[in-house]
Amino acid sequence: MSKSLRLSEKWFRRGLWLVALVFAAFLIGLGGTVVGDLPKVEGRLQVDDFLDRPAAERLREGIKQSQRAAQEAQSALEQARLKHRVAQADTQSAREKFGNWLATRRVTQLSEQDPELLARTKALDSLRQAERDAQAKVQEQEQLVLNARQAQARSQGQLSEMERAAREKLREEYRRVELRVFLYRLALTLPLLALAAWLFKTKRQGTYWPFVWGFIFFALFAFFIELVPYLPSYGGYVRYIVGIVLTVIVGRQAIVSLNRYLERQKAAEQMPDAQRRVELSYDTALARLGKGVCPGCERPVDLKNDKVDFCPHCGIGLFDRCGQCNTRKGAFQKFCHACGAGPASGLTRPVPDPA
Repeated sequence: MSKSLRLSEKWFRRGLWLVALVFAAFLIGLGGTVVGDLPKVEGRLQVDDFLDRPAAERLREGIKQSQRAAQEAQSALEQARLKHRVAQADTQSAREKFGNWLATRRVTQLSEQDPELLARTKALDSLRQAERDAQAKVQEQEQLVLNARQAQARSQGQLSEMERAAREKLREEYRRVELRVFLYRLALTLPLLALAAWLFKTKRQGTYWPFVWGFIFFALFAFFIELVPYLPSYGGYVRYIVGIVLTVIVGRQAIVSLNRYLERQKAAEQMPDAQRRVELSYDTALARLGKGVCPGCERPVDLKNDKVDFCPHCGIGLFDRCGQCNTRKGAFQKFCHACGAGPASGLTRPVPDPA
């Protein structure tokens, strides 16, 4: 069709297509902002929203108390172990001194040293008792640490089980939220797509066609780019089913449109040549001839053959003779290329005098 347009008209059309694309870009930007903000309609969910709050708080407080008790018991245990090591060192030192003293006493065999033997033995017993007391304190603190850690583990286990059940509920709610947000997007984009289809059918060749096509581009982008990627999957079933349904709808429409087109073409081929010629627009006829096809039936025709004046497929006239100069010309041309005669008036344009 571009070959049949004037040069200025071609550039104007290109500029209008640019207007359509710019208009579509701004609409897409606005639509993307709206679609991006749709999830904000739903509240932000957390695991705590699906927990038994009082029970969870009690368990968390119990965990904190157990942690504090374990830390305090661990500190006391470290102190008790240090005292136990000191008591062991004192006992070991006293045992060594007592052994040395006993060795000296055997050499001297002094009977007056018997009271000192009793005193030393008593002191050593006291140190052993202190060591045993320190060891008992260590064992007591170890038991406290163990009890605190076991209590913490029990509370942590109960809390983990509650959080696991809450996370499962959260995932289910996320799926429901995802479906609701998708339905919001669907409710927004489907009317746009329906309006775009109506505009394409009725207004795409109107005066304001750049805005019509801009809106059509925007609606297609909103549906296929901003809606389809958010289609819930559910294991792929939903997406495959939706794909099958869309394919059936589009395929059926394509088949119906093709059959209607073929029926219109058959009906048109049964009409008289003059009536068919009237129904064909000038630009459409020139565009089809420029592609080397018949303007009436759109089948290939050898237009370069000067013996072909009619379409061999549908019989429509392709070439005729000028009523003024009898020159062979295109049947769809409004004026004769040789003498400039009009289609109906039979008048010729004035020819300048060669002199």
